[in-house]
Amino acid sequence: MSGLAETDPEIAEVIEKERLRQLNGLELIASENLVSHAVLEAMGSIMTNKYAEGYPGKRYYGGCEFYDIAENLARDRMKKLFGAEHANVQPHSGTQANMAVYFAVMECGQGKMMSMSLSQGGHLSHGSPVSFSGKMYQVTQYGVDLETEMIDYGVVEEIARKLKPDLIVSGASAYPREIDFRAFAEIAEEVDAYSMADIAHIAGLCATGMHNSPVGHIDFVTTTTHKTLRGPRGGAIMCSSEYAGLVDKAVFPGMQGGPLMNTIAAKAVCLKEALKPSFRDYNRQIVRNAQALAETLADGDLRLVSGGTDNHLMLIDLTDRGITGLEAEMALGKAGITANKNTIPREKRSPFVTSGLRLGTPAVTSRGMKEEEMRSIGEFIIRALRDIHNEANLRRIREEVVELTGRFSLYPDEP
Repeated sequence: MSGLAETDPEIAEVIEKERLRQLNGLELIASENLVSHAVLEAMGSIMTNKYAEGYPGKRYYGGCEFYDIAENLARDRMKKLFGAEHANVQPHSGTQANMAVYFAVMECGQGKMMSMSLSQGGHLSHGSPVSFSGKMYQVTQYGVDLETEMIDYGVVEEIARKLKPDLIVSGASAYPREIDFRAFAEIAEEVDAYSMADIAHIAGLCATGMHNSPVGHIDFVTTTTHKTLRGPRGGAIMCSSEYAGLVDKAVFPGMQGGPLMNTIAAKAVCLKEALKPSFRDYNRQIVRNAQALAETLADGDLRLVSGGTDNHLMLIDLTDRGITGLEAEMALGKAGITANKNTIPREKRSPFVTSGLRLGTPAVTSRGMKEEEMRSIGEFIIRALRDIHNEANLRRIREEVVELTGRFSLYPDEP
């Protein structure tokens, strides 16, 4: 990055500091991951220079022949990876992928949708009142059973029968258990509604058999390409050929203009990586690591929402500890561990404070860490949360974190 250092030393310094933060710390944000060198190269390539509004073979600008090849590679690889009939890789984010589906099947101001409550595991774009989705559509939300802290499909079906929604949304951003997408598809069919599954968090798990896949059962499947897919930050939509025209028209010109072609090139790269047999091993290790971390935390008397995890993430309920999610996040940050405060079932605090903490294993798994390291990380977290105001204790943990991360590159043998 010598050119950047000469042109803009301030930004070069910020980037270097961030590299060191990632190198010397433990990234446990469930929605984050570390991309490969190849993805970084595509993201920073000359492909950023061109407008390519439209789709391959039907662009609004000339000179797009190589952009057509890149986008077709991304689309074809996504279809192969998930077994989908159609894929649109242009959405800039998972939220915009969701927006496009809403635009495709619901009338603004009149459409009725069902989705999971943000406070109980859903996503902001699934109908939260502060999101466009909650402002533009009539939203009824389901949650989890407060005893099991898992989805009760009978209750979901009951709500759907009463509401008769246009669209039923499944998928979550903070739900540690496997989601039965076939059950959602059956409920939607029963009430004559469209179905959509947002698999942004679990896409890599779905693609590799670590979690059941909604593709082929749910009408529209949206995802991000980062998180467990380990690609660039961006979105995508999959559906049957029947709905291909609806989706493509909703993305462009309905929702956005020129696609980010450097990002689409990087999506193609990550999808090629995901088609390798080693990617299945990688996602299997993500789940094993999550379970090892969860078991360690539980053994340390930390209460986990629903009692554990089936996927890549877990939620710690801090209510009995007398500390907030915000306080826990800040204490762990001082110890070199990046996590995020999160709402939990029965939440009584603000989303900016919360009673929970969310942890995930994709990024540390990308560095090559396994169950042994997860047990060490779990012990770090237990020690930090036992005494969050003991600065000396947090500094000692940070030193141990640096020693641990020093044994692992940001770019080990790539999956």
